[in-house]
Amino acid sequence: MQGNVFFLPFEPALMTWLQANLPAALISVLSFFSMFGEELMLILILGFVYWGLDKRIGKSVGLGVLMGLVWNPMIKNIFLRRRPYFDHEGIRILRPVEPGADLMDLNAQGYSFPSGHSSNAVTVYGGLAKAIRKKWLTVVGFVLPLLVGFSRVVVGAHYPTDVLAGWLLGLAAIGLTRLAQKRIRSTPVLYGVLLLTALPGLFYCRSTDYFTALGLMLGFMGGTLLEEARVRFESTRQPLRLALRLLGGVAIYFALNTLLKLPFSSEFLDGGSMAALLVRCARYAVIAFVEFGIYPMLFRMTGKWFEHPAGQN
Repeated sequence: MQGNVFFLPFEPALMTWLQANLPAALISVLSFFSMFGEELMLILILGFVYWGLDKRIGKSVGLGVLMGLVWNPMIKNIFLRRRPYFDHEGIRILRPVEPGADLMDLNAQGYSFPSGHSSNAVTVYGGLAKAIRKKWLTVVGFVLPLLVGFSRVVVGAHYPTDVLAGWLLGLAAIGLTRLAQKRIRSTPVLYGVLLLTALPGLFYCRSTDYFTALGLMLGFMGGTLLEEARVRFESTRQPLRLALRLLGGVAIYFALNTLLKLPFSSEFLDGGSMAALLVRCARYAVIAFVEFGIYPMLFRMTGKWFEHPAGQN
């Protein structure tokens, strides 16, 4: 099995001790917090903000999240660090990245350094706290990334240094994207500059997470440009309308993710070839473009329903 093995002496010892001594119930609770750095939770939170509360904040925070998502595998594919449970018998994997795949399949489970869950948690919750500046959100933006990172160590998916690097990457993604947004006023130019930092991964990355992130970035950029030029939907804090927007967005995500796989065999999609990776990138680009650019066109229609309920003249 390919990849590199490197760690500080205390890391496997600490992970083995935690798994052997923490109560099973506590480990289950900590494992639950890993969910807050996973794909579905990112979609729910960013969709809630972009489609509902404040699309300007949603776009700003979403850009930082996407940069973290794409820079993370670019770093992973340089260091090629294997996950700790690959090489330490005392460490079990309690929450794999791809539960349905072979636990020892490096292509499916991905590399370890830095932790994607940890960087995701910082860019989402830290980014929202930075943008909205509410005391309770500042607490959430600090505590949740800590819990997510600790959970990744406890479940055996990451060394502590993976988590530390993930936190630092998340902070860098927030800081650099905010700096770029302040310095570059033209949205197309801003997107072009940030995209240039992501494209070098095409020359050396061969893991699915990079091509997923690149596709999401391309779709997000194209979709938000379309929204700015043609759609211009209004944010809403009306609970029912917000709930409908969120449910519709999630339904579209899962529907497109299923439909766009149908023309291809599972053997091709899981084969790891460059063609399969590019198809994955294109699939996620289409999903993000629809979610951020096309789907908001429906908001005007639902707005009319709210303004003129059925049966009312």
